[in-house]
Amino acid sequence: MDFAAFYDAYWREKGDTFDRRRLSLLARYVAPGERVLQVDCGPGVLAEMLVAQGARVWGTDLSRVAAERARGRGIPVCRVDLDRGPLPFPEDAFDTVISDSQIEHRVRYEHVFDELVRVLRPQGKLIVSLPNIAHWRFRWWLLRGRFPYLENSPTDWLHLRFFTLVEARALLSARGIVVDRVDGYASLWVQGLYPGWLRKRGVYDVYVWAARRWPSLLARDFIIIGRKGAA
Repeated sequence: MDFAAFYDAYWREKGDTFDRRRLSLLARYVAPGERVLQVDCGPGVLAEMLVAQGARVWGTDLSRVAAERARGRGIPVCRVDLDRGPLPFPEDAFDTVISDSQIEHRVRYEHVFDELVRVLRPQGKLIVSLPNIAHWRFRWWLLRGRFPYLENSPTDWLHLRFFTLVEARALLSARGIVVDRVDGYASLWVQGLYPGWLRKRGVYDVYVWAARRWPSLLARDFIIIGRKGAA
């Protein structure tokens, strides 16, 4: 399958409507002045937010269409197919590297983890967001013998790989990443993943708080913030 052509078509059809609350949660872990690489940056919505708060940001993406849209936002972007080769940057080049819900789309996911760590400087910050297949709803469905494919959920049809927090931490630890913090985001707007009563006033805010506190069970996406060990 020609993934580059597929994602070119995908980004031609998809607009710039993103859950900005979730992106803001990621952005709070980036400080002004940091040299930041966002791998698979899409049309550059998060990258633009990081630039606005004072970071120096570079991006990569498989899709020519996505890269052009990100460049239109002032983000320098290289086209890279991480299933075929490395990132076009030297070792230890960035203070912070971000992967926002993209590794699950890659065939060679271990190679992607290798490259994220390679271009990060010693003691640099790695921010990885992944969909949580151990979300309580999927645990319940599996107990009942089900595994439904739901758009915008951990089983979105575009996902090639599935991760739990435990497995993601192990993959990062094997590459010298020390986890400083784990965060989570509920994405209560995802249809089919949550019962409607969780969106009611009062309940909504409590669940969002709880998903950040217990992301492995309650969050649609877990976010790992770690640091690369010294050289």
